[in-house]
Amino acid sequence: MGCRYTDERNSQIIVYLLKAHNIKWVVASPGTTNVCLVSSLQSDNYFKIISAPDERSAAYIACGIAQVRGETVVLSCTGATASRNYYPGLTEAYYSKLPILVITSSRRTDRIGHNFDQVTDRTLLARDVAKISVTAPYIRDAEDEWACEIAVNRAILEVRHHGMGPVHINLETMYSPNRNIIELPKARTIFRFEKGGNLPKIRADRVAIVVGLHSQWTKELTHSVECFCEKYNGIVLCDQISNYSGKYKIFPNLMAFQINNDFCYKKVDLLISIGEISSSDYGIVTDAVWRVSTDGEIRDTFWKLRNVFEMEEIEFFNSYADLEYVKNTEFYEMCKKEEEDLYKQIPNLPFSNVWIAQNTAHRIPGNAILHLGIRNSLRSFNYFDTSESVLCYSNTGGFGIDGSLSTILGNSIVDRDRLCFCVLGDLAFFYDMNSLGNRYVGKNLRILLINNGTGMEMQFSGYLADMVGADKDPYIAASGHYGNQSCDLVRHYAEDLGFRYICASSKEEYFLYLDEFVSADRLEQSLIFEVFVNKDDENHAWNMLKRIHSQKTAGIRDEAFVMPEKFRGKKNVVLFGAGKNLLNNLCYLKIDSFNYLVCDNDENKWGKEVAPEMNCISTDELYKMDDPIVIVTTMSPSITMQIVNQLKDNEITCVDHISNWVNYI
Repeated sequence: MGCRYTDERNSQIIVYLLKAHNIKWVVASPGTTNVCLVSSLQSDNYFKIISAPDERSAAYIACGIAQVRGETVVLSCTGATASRNYYPGLTEAYYSKLPILVITSSRRTDRIGHNFDQVTDRTLLARDVAKISVTAPYIRDAEDEWACEIAVNRAILEVRHHGMGPVHINLETMYSPNRNIIELPKARTIFRFEKGGNLPKIRADRVAIVVGLHSQWTKELTHSVECFCEKYNGIVLCDQISNYSGKYKIFPNLMAFQINNDFCYKKVDLLISIGEISSSDYGIVTDAVWRVSTDGEIRDTFWKLRNVFEMEEIEFFNSYADLEYVKNTEFYEMCKKEEEDLYKQIPNLPFSNVWIAQNTAHRIPGNAILHLGIRNSLRSFNYFDTSESVLCYSNTGGFGIDGSLSTILGNSIVDRDRLCFCVLGDLAFFYDMNSLGNRYVGKNLRILLINNGTGMEMQFSGYLADMVGADKDPYIAASGHYGNQSCDLVRHYAEDLGFRYICASSKEEYFLYLDEFVSADRLEQSLIFEVFVNKDDENHAWNMLKRIHSQKTAGIRDEAFVMPEKFRGKKNVVLFGAGKNLLNNLCYLKIDSFNYLVCDNDENKWGKEVAPEMNCISTDELYKMDDPIVIVTTMSPSITMQIVNQLKDNEITCVDHISNWVNYI
């Protein structure tokens, strides 16, 4: 009869990944809740299935197969109490270190505790029956599918990770009766490689290494990365907390910030991720990501993870760069030129966080420690690099605004001979100001407090809170607290604690005190430099900075680009793309001035409300319209280009991008 797979996507993913990881032995127990999975497995002659009506026995049968074959064995059972009967056999497998993959099928987990029949809580297991437990959710959208792929890959890999043992997958089902899928759809397979194993070959014309939060680099690691880049035409994408100062470094945050972001650094064949949580989103377009870390964990930040390398970074780079090679730095040279050209175009910015970063970052003395507060301070300084020997940190682990002053205090205590700088906003300062009264405060602290009197993250135009308008100030943006930009509050506190206090409210005043603040000489007191800026200047500087590179719309080719003059007098506008960026820009669209429709390629959205009082039309309805204006809302250059080409193929040429449309109206 041939293969007949269920149409439930999570079961398809499990079947595909079992085959990709060479897992074929299955011990199945009867039931209804696991019909979708078992029927798919039994229709595929790749699998060797044993039937065991009693789950207690099934678990021990799986143990016996694993003992003899040394292969991973799958267990499958239905809902209700079936999985409870696995406990004795799984306990045996846990302590005997046998490779058992337990797949317990169930209804959706949100039905737990609501008196649905046969729904038991499998979210908590005894510690000695499974190494880990994951859920393969019933899939409704792309994010569910991503979560399912990651969960199943993680479970399969964990069976043999740091010693073998049982692993649990709870598989949700909606009891689909459809078994009409003849060709099994592909799923992303993730592999793990360890030191000493056979590593995959690199077949890529352009390679980018993305460095997240990273400790101080050794000369040996830096040299190894440089050799790797020369061999594979690579670049190293960094921000302040990457702490990389070697060759082939690209500092791309200003490029990434541009509304019209079509820079070449984004288009890579292979992305290699090292370090921890990054403070930056570079918008990389790639099909493959490799992660290198001694923890060996699956961390799919970019949604494209293919391989995990559980080893030291230097071991990884040495393994790939130890052969003779012909030096190739073409990609770096292209990216570096674009980076340098963009910085030459920076306009005269208003007095603001980004202006302060522009005029301060390069002045931080060598060998200093710089701690940047979450979020605006960190973001602003990520646009302007410091000198190579400055060591930079930020509390991106939890990514909250608390603890910056305490952290830099800890830095300063253990290295009294080193200058320790901290840049943070007023909310972050007042969160942690008690630490300045600690009796271990020395003379090597320099604190730059940028006081805008509000939570600026909630004030920036285009951000989610901005749609609330002026009403965001009292509660959402926390404006007016902590003295409401008092000129005396921090002064008194600082001076009473023995700090030198200086302040500025303009560019001229800032330059008056900057030399003292960044002086490499030891001062008699630690110093607090409070700088008062206003949210309007902050917003203006923000918008100026992200529109430097405005010659082209994001991803739209020159020949498809339509100048705004052609839009004048027209009222009907179709917004193409019913995603997050559409919602982010709703507050700018002047709903009362135009007749807006929304269109999307996702047929599941057609006829549904995708934005307040906006229903999504089909592409066929769009194509039948008479000379419509179409505004593409997607931010990805590659996707934007695909949409523009799609529209042109259907004779729609009056097209623009939402970034230009917002500016126009």
